[in-house]
Formats: sequence, C-alpha cells, structure tokens
Amino acid sequence: MEEESPQIRVKTGMFDSLHLSGFRFLWFSGLCATFAMQMQMVGRGWLVYDMTNSPLALTWVMLAFLLPSVVFSLVGGVMADRFQKKSIMVYSQITNGLATSLLAYIIYTDQIAFWHFIVFGLFNGTVFSLSMPARSALVPEVVGRDRLVNAMALQSATFNLSRILGPAIAGILIALFAGGDTLSNKGVGIVFFIIAILYLISAFTIYLLPFVRETLDRKQASAFDDIKDGINYIKSEKLILGLLIMGFLPFSFGFSASFLLPAFNQDVIHGGPDDLGLLMTSMGAGALLGSLLLARMGDFSGKGPVMYYAAYFWAVTLAGFALTESLFTAMVMGGLTGFFSAIFGALNMSIVQLAIDPVYRGRVMSMVMMSFGLMPLGVMPISVIAEFVGIHSALMFAAVLLVLSMWVLGYFFPDLRRIDKGHGENILL
Repeated sequence: MEEESPQIRVKTGMFDSLHLSGFRFLWFSGLCATFAMQMQMVGRGWLVYDMTNSPLALTWVMLAFLLPSVVFSLVGGVMADRFQKKSIMVYSQITNGLATSLLAYIIYTDQIAFWHFIVFGLFNGTVFSLSMPARSALVPEVVGRDRLVNAMALQSATFNLSRILGPAIAGILIALFAGGDTLSNKGVGIVFFIIAILYLISAFTIYLLPFVRETLDRKQASAFDDIKDGINYIKSEKLILGLLIMGFLPFSFGFSASFLLPAFNQDVIHGGPDDLGLLMTSMGAGALLGSLLLARMGDFSGKGPVMYYAAYFWAVTLAGFALTESLFTAMVMGGLTGFFSAIFGALNMSIVQLAIDPVYRGRVMSMVMMSFGLMPLGVMPISVIAEFVGIHSALMFAAVLLVLSMWVLGYFFPDLRRIDKGHGENILL
C-alpha cells in the first residue's frame, strides 16, 4: 500500500466514491434523474416549437422552470437542514414521476396546449428547487470529506454524460415511436412516459439508500428565522461568501458560449442543426473529461490555485473559441472550454461543501441553487453585445469579464487563492 504523504491524499482510483454502497445508490439515482431532465428538455422543446414556431415560447417555458429556483430554493435549504434529506429526495422524485406521467397522458391523447407546459414547468421547477439542496447536502454525509471532491466530480461527470447522450436518446426515441408521422404527439407522449419511469426509478434507488446519520438543525425557530440565520452565517464567513460569488459571476460570463451557441453556429460557421449538435457534443465531451480528471485527482492540496488556473484557462479557450471561423476549430476550442469550466465548477462546489458547517449545509447549497436561476441575468449584457455588435465581440467581452471577475474576487477575498485542502487545519495554504 502506498504511504500517504502530507501533501497528496492516496488515490484509490477515478471511481473511488463508488466503492461506497451509499454513494452508488445516490449516484445511480442522480444518473436516472439527470437523463430524465435532459430528455424532458428535448421532448418539451421539440413539441413547443412544433406547436408555436416561436423562439419566445421556448424562452417562456424555460423561465417557468428556472424562476421557482429564485423563490423556493431558500425554503428547500431550510427543509434540508430540518428534515431527513433522504425522505425529501424520495418524495420529490415520486412527485416528479407522477406529474410527468400526467403530462405524458395529456400529450399522448393529443389534449396538450401551450399553457400546460407553463404550469408543469412551474410545478417541476418548484419541486426541483425544494429538493436539490437536500441532494447536494447529502453527498458529504454519505462519502465524508476525503472522498468529497471525487464524489462531486463524478456527479458532474454524470450530468455532462447526460448532456451528451440524453438529447440524442430522446430524439431517436421520438422519431422511433412517431413511426414517421412527425405531426403526431404520440411519439413524444411515449417518451414522456419513459421519462416518468426514470424519475420513479430515481426515487426507488434513493429509498434503497442505506441509513445515513444526517446532521440536522434541531433549533425550534420559524422557517423565516432559519433563512435569516443562514444568510447571517454566510455573511459572517467571508471565505464561503467569496466562493458563492465565484460560483455565480464567473460562471455567468463563462457560460455565455453555451447560451449563444445557436447564434454562433448560424452566424459564424454558417452551420445547420447537425453542426450545432456537434458543437454541443464537443463541449459536453470536454466537460466530461474535465470532471473525470478531477475525480482522479481526489482530495489534493492547493485547491484554490488550481481553481484560479482553471478559470484563467477557461477564459483563454473562450477567447480562442470567439476567434474561430471553422467547425473543426470551434469544436476543439469548445471542448477545451467545457474541460476547464467543469474543473472550475466541480472544484468550487466541492470546496463550498468542505468549508461550511454541516448544520448550515442545506441553506448554503440553496443559495447555490438560487444563483443558477439568476445566471441568465449575467448573460443578458453579453447577449445585447452579440445582438448589436457581433458574436465575436460578445464572446471576447465575456472572456475579459471572466478574468476580471476572478481578479476582483481575489482582491476582495484574498483567501480564495490560498485554499489548500478546503477543510480542517489545511483549509488555507
């Protein structure tokens, strides 16, 4: 057996956390849920656009899903800190499965209308917002601190794998069940029934999760007081506040390439739907490789500097992507942006989990979920530049803002650059 040095934890493999039966159940549940979500996005988008021929209608449906995270994530954080996280996850996935089954029936029987997607989007978004803090907060309690980076990276890899395969599987199944009749809703309805089954499998897998001794906040206080207590905790912990801001601002600027990819595909490389699919796949594949590399690295020292280097390389590759003119170079640079963004994102999330007091974990993770719902706001100024100046200028501006935001965060929160292990005596270099 290798001796563990004071600098680097012994690595037992890229899939270290999967040696734990509890994490295997949690990981497989997440695999089913993320594939269901990605397939649902494709089926919903295809049907909404087929019904309306309106890009704005697609935006309204997406907003219906995202907006509840701004409103209800904090409530989900309080629930995660007060109640059994496993139970929250089981009931939420069962609810998602039943709601998706109802939507599948409405689609299959050709009773679907646009307002159904708004209502179900709001409902699914609310359930997602109430349950995700519990899922995120349960991971460190299942795997412990030493395996947390590995576990978070593997979860990120699962999400990126679903980004690559989920849309393709949904598209193939819709075409298969439609039987050549692209105007029929039956094919989409059957796919939604499959998605509902995936949600229910996710719930059953979590139900089988072995007993986990969860950290719960037993204070007798109102939900509002709990939320205020969580906000005060974050304000008092400057390192955690800096990490949360880092998980929002740079992400908003860096992910502009993903938001603007359809415009880049059409205006710069003059590509069709197949080219757009290749660009999306290359970004997802790069992100998958980045997640797996981070999983292989495990609980290494010097996490803060690595996070900064990943952000700076992300900005450089984003600028390179902005300057590309051909599909091949765009795929290469897009893959590299996905690679570095995945390392940065999973590492940021892992350090947040390592640094926080377990009693506040649900509420802190709810802040992270809420920031995801606000992320489109950060892309808006970049989208305006793309609209009135050009896509090249917009992406270059995004790369500059990514670097600038990291520099400003390093100035106001200097300890971010000095994060070592992220926990215990080794929290800072």
